[in-house]
Amino acid sequence: MTTDTKASETFYKHVIGWEAKDSGMSSQCYTLLLVGPTMVGGLMPIPEDARKAGVGPAWMGYIGVDDVDAYAERVKKAGGAIRRAPDDIPGIGRFAVAADPYGAGFILFQPNTDQQPAPVAAGTPGHIGWHELYAGDREGAFAFYSGLFGWTKAEAVETPGGLYQIFATGGAPVGGMMTKPSHVPAPGWVYYFNVDDIDAATIRVKDSGGQTLFPPMQVPGGSWIVQCRDPQGAMFAMVAAKK
Repeated sequence: MTTDTKASETFYKHVIGWEAKDSGMSSQCYTLLLVGPTMVGGLMPIPEDARKAGVGPAWMGYIGVDDVDAYAERVKKAGGAIRRAPDDIPGIGRFAVAADPYGAGFILFQPNTDQQPAPVAAGTPGHIGWHELYAGDREGAFAFYSGLFGWTKAEAVETPGGLYQIFATGGAPVGGMMTKPSHVPAPGWVYYFNVDDIDAATIRVKDSGGQTLFPPMQVPGGSWIVQCRDPQGAMFAMVAAKK
């Protein structure tokens, strides 16, 4: 969600290498982001009600479910909230905007087809390489997501900011959670986009008007990461196998 979809499109096409095309939805402006023929994300203006509530530019992640309405009720029973009731996207599927008990937002999504995108190799540029939650409370948040979606704990790593709990969603680890540091204003998810070379991608961010929050750093396992903000202020991150 952004304050300037065209500027955001230009930025991410250059920095990440995505292609973009209009979704063709008559009800709202929505731009699809693609790697070849595969849809990996989208851009849209911040909805008016969200903007009035103080929501700024941000990425929102989708969690696939088999029944959005049922899961919306489960979210509420587990202590979370539904920010937008279940609704249909014509020709695409059904969704609901949700938040965990500490306020981190996500979207429940049920596609209108059983067909799944073809799997890609880990680290494929343009795809999501890691999902990271700065939680209001790490253990409480993990209990919420694991109870709803069956996520499991993998390795836990001690960091200067506290324990970092890696998690899996049915196969290899896909993300990590930690209690948010005091300098992070609110709980939320950060999404890491795969790139070929972390230094080259970092230069593209700066040349395109974005900013990096710290220099590229190597993480356990050997990958390199950098956290950034785009020109409109949305936080994102990048990950690469090489520097």
